[in-house]
Amino acid sequence: MPRKKKKKKKLVIVESPAKAKTISKFLGKGFEVAASMGHVIDLPKSQLGVDVNEDFKPKYITIRGKGKTLQNLKKKAKKSEGVLLATDPDREGEAISWHLAHALKIDEDSECRIEFNEITKTAIKNALDEVRSIDKDRVNAQQARRILDRLVGYKLSPLLWYKVRKGLSAGRVQSVAVKIICDREEEIEAFNPEEYWTIDTKVKGESKQEFSAKLHRINGEKFRIANKKESDKIVKALEEENLKIAKIKESKRRRYPSAPFTTSTLQQQASTKINFSTKKTMYLAQQLYEGLDLGADGTVGLITYMRTDSTRISKEAKGNLRKYIKDNLGEKYLSKKPKNYQAKSGAQDAHEAIRPTSVFRTPDKIKGYLNKEQYKLYKLIWERFVASQMSPALYKTLTVDIKGGDYWLRSKGSIELFPGFLKVDSTKQSTKDELLPELKEGENISLNKVIPEQHFTKPPARYTEAKLVKTLEKKGIGRPSTYATIVATIQNRGYVEREGSQFKPTELGTVVNGLLSKHFPKVTDIEFTAQLEDDLDRIESGEVDWVQLLKDLYFPFEERLEEARENMENVTLEDEVTDEICEKCGSNMVIKHGRYGKFLACPEYPECKNTKPFLNKIGVKCPECETGDVVKRKSKKKRTFYGCSNYPECEFMTWNKPVNEKCPKCGNKFLVEKNSKGQKKIYCINKECDYERNKE
Repeated sequence: MPRKKKKKKKLVIVESPAKAKTISKFLGKGFEVAASMGHVIDLPKSQLGVDVNEDFKPKYITIRGKGKTLQNLKKKAKKSEGVLLATDPDREGEAISWHLAHALKIDEDSECRIEFNEITKTAIKNALDEVRSIDKDRVNAQQARRILDRLVGYKLSPLLWYKVRKGLSAGRVQSVAVKIICDREEEIEAFNPEEYWTIDTKVKGESKQEFSAKLHRINGEKFRIANKKESDKIVKALEEENLKIAKIKESKRRRYPSAPFTTSTLQQQASTKINFSTKKTMYLAQQLYEGLDLGADGTVGLITYMRTDSTRISKEAKGNLRKYIKDNLGEKYLSKKPKNYQAKSGAQDAHEAIRPTSVFRTPDKIKGYLNKEQYKLYKLIWERFVASQMSPALYKTLTVDIKGGDYWLRSKGSIELFPGFLKVDSTKQSTKDELLPELKEGENISLNKVIPEQHFTKPPARYTEAKLVKTLEKKGIGRPSTYATIVATIQNRGYVEREGSQFKPTELGTVVNGLLSKHFPKVTDIEFTAQLEDDLDRIESGEVDWVQLLKDLYFPFEERLEEARENMENVTLEDEVTDEICEKCGSNMVIKHGRYGKFLACPEYPECKNTKPFLNKIGVKCPECETGDVVKRKSKKKRTFYGCSNYPECEFMTWNKPVNEKCPKCGNKFLVEKNSKGQKKIYCINKECDYERNKE
């Protein structure tokens, strides 16, 4: 009896094994799912790889190390009934599919491409019903970005090697981010603080219950108290006035929920609320999107696609969400009408907002299957999504105006009447109730205490990760898929560094930004870069020819490059001298910058070739061995900690920054500094001691 011929399967290609595992569950026996492991074809690293004289023809090669992967995909494709390319639903994913189509000899105009916004059974089934050809306009938009970034990076970097320091690199979008940080630093350095005073009071009415009131108006007008002399004059006058309640205004205030997350808002909230870097947030979001093992339910994609600028959610998801709120929280917590959130101006709105694939999959239900960090991020996304269709929080507010001669004091109080969406959304802190005693208009008020306070205006704050991402989005720099890369790159290249949670430009970053701004103003111009992002969007929509765009941008850039080679000044960055003595020749060692970061080297090179690891000392002696220095280090997971320079002989370690000060209460050898709800505090780590104070 002849053997039954084995039926061929359809091959579905995705980027990652995790995604392949999740999708396999929904496709059934007629399909095989394989992973390309991201890009398999790209421009070569060792050469420019772009022929600018032949309409910017790119020279694509198989990425080193991806040969076996590509050969394996070719074998599977030959044995299959057909190939479906199911890479991510964005430009990068479209480009991967296009490269795979060429490598596997698939007609790019044939129906070979599927995409989905979430990895669920319904989404995969719908995708199979809507097979399409590869979107060449989307591919061209990606090609234009890739080629332009290659040309700028590979042409500018050698110039910086020659003029500043070997090994430097310049990126198109990253240079703008560095400029934003450098511009802020210039504002800070140029800032002149101005003195001003505020006057608070402690007062009481007939009920004898004391409450606070702030000086609000003088002669019915806004005011500014410039110095102590003016403050003392007002304090004296206030103490002589008879105070009465002139007006009491009672009102209700509503506080509304925010839209579901976009990439930018997710990165900002994850940074602010759970202290995740943008890179970490996107790494974890990728895992949640591709799918995690939920025991009996198998591998399940938990969130929709995480690279999006849209706040829109599907009709089905909105219906399920409103049902969940009504059934589990009660109808009073459901917004009266379904809410539709408007996308920001310029948003592509190609995908839905970031949301759970099922609102019924609550964080607590799946907590046991997620690690601590995955759980935190999923909870953040789930809560924001649920809150978006909930009713507003309601407050009763009381505003009391107190008059005495020319002076008006104001006191405000509020009571939460109904929590609304705050019952679910932990990212929005509930307003603290400020209760006022029973008061009535015309009531006499006694002045118990006047509290004048000196202040100085402060310069604008440096950028945190969250603020930088928000600024990049607001100014139209980059796109959702690029924010995390931009933030990581400017740090890895040594152009900016962190001071606490804030970014500060390094000397190198300031120098390079100055040179690029002077000789290549378009490279660091914010408006020009934002316009270019719009042009790339227009390539994707078929309105702009990508080759013509590159011609218009590159050839003027090339002319400036020639001028800069002639006219750009050479800059010598002096090595920073340390107090570390070279044990071989006795010289003070200097800080050098290598491929893997800072290291110490002897300045007498080449006569003395001694080098050492760079230890970031914080100016505190080790409290345990008392001979080593406390140094700042990074764990394998890039978390900052503090340890002894004599490690492993001394194993002293703490997560919080030590302060060179004994505890005044228990005599412990040192105190530590930590952030608590945005306020820096100094406290004792002796568990039996409760000493704590705010950092001045």
